[in-house]
Amino acid sequence: MPGRSIFTDSVHAGELGPRPTFTPVVTPIHNSVVYLYDDVDTLHRILAGTEQGFVYSRYANPTTAALEQAVAVLEAGEAATAFASGMAAIHAALLAAGVKAGDTIVAARDLYGITLSLLTTILPPLGVKVRLVEIARTEQVLSALEAERPRLLLLETMSNPVLIVPELPELAQAAHRVGAAVLVDNTFATPYLLKPLEHGADYAIHSLTKYMAGHDDVLGGVVVTRADRAADVRRMAQVLGAVLGPNEAWLALRGMKTLGLRMRQHCENAAKVAAFLDAHPKVARVVYPGLSSHPQHAVAKRLFRAGSFGGMVAFEVAAGTAEAAIATMERMKLILPGTTLGCIHSLVLHPARASHRSLSAEERAAWGIGDGLLRLSVGIEDPDEIIADLAQALG
Repeated sequence: MPGRSIFTDSVHAGELGPRPTFTPVVTPIHNSVVYLYDDVDTLHRILAGTEQGFVYSRYANPTTAALEQAVAVLEAGEAATAFASGMAAIHAALLAAGVKAGDTIVAARDLYGITLSLLTTILPPLGVKVRLVEIARTEQVLSALEAERPRLLLLETMSNPVLIVPELPELAQAAHRVGAAVLVDNTFATPYLLKPLEHGADYAIHSLTKYMAGHDDVLGGVVVTRADRAADVRRMAQVLGAVLGPNEAWLALRGMKTLGLRMRQHCENAAKVAAFLDAHPKVARVVYPGLSSHPQHAVAKRLFRAGSFGGMVAFEVAAGTAEAAIATMERMKLILPGTTLGCIHSLVLHPARASHRSLSAEERAAWGIGDGLLRLSVGIEDPDEIIADLAQALG
């Protein structure tokens, strides 16, 4: 439009062009917060929920929606909602499941440390009772469910760092018998190994930061569920505001394109690394679901993808001390010391001084987390070179 001032043109020029007749192969990044329609009535119908569309990015964003659709497909769910972090996703899922003052949550004792903090320090002052159970002791969990009649059961498909694999189908059935929803953090297993919704879970939760995105370049979380529960999860995202931005969503979606390939390599590499460590004279114990010595090996073999047991391995140096474990870490050259997991790089962490430092030595011992234990997230590098690095580090 001729005759407009530079002040107006600098705002409007180049925007609101003709709608494209092409379809891009890759989902675009939609950084717009606001979306326009040909008439105001359409906008109002979308706001009322009677018509699908995008109006404001805290409600929904096209790039984030593409990621959510992809995760829902991978997890065999009907709907997914993305969040700014895995912890935001867990918080929203708890609230969407209806947790309120006077309710009880039955949860695995060995959940991720910050998840435990949410359960044990944030929720009790709000009137929510939390009962922690040893998730591997199925009878104990069943007894707690019957006694507490909780609002929900919260567990992980594999625990951190000792990789406990619970009897998910049996526990889900028992939880439903007492009217409890089942929330499963599937971050360690990913849908490559196990799809919790197919085994009775009501919500599958991920830290997208880990295996799903897989490249250590994005922070995010997601909740997957059935259509009848999806609206409550979406409402929590809108109200809490911890939504995933479009740039982060695009990175996660791009990373997920290779999830199957990466997970296949993670699993193959971890199996070789676990076998090497299991035979090493300076390793006292190896924790890996693929080893017959693992307490839940039979469970993992039954529930997981055939021949695949994940990319996580924990091992205890023979000396059994924190000093020996740290010294081993510091001698590693290819394997990086890092406080995350599930990415393309091999990463090592000392749980006693990192993820579980808030526990007492007695509590850690009860959980099987000795001072000499190291957690290894096996990457997708050449497995022989990962093993060579461990060999020289162990001495």
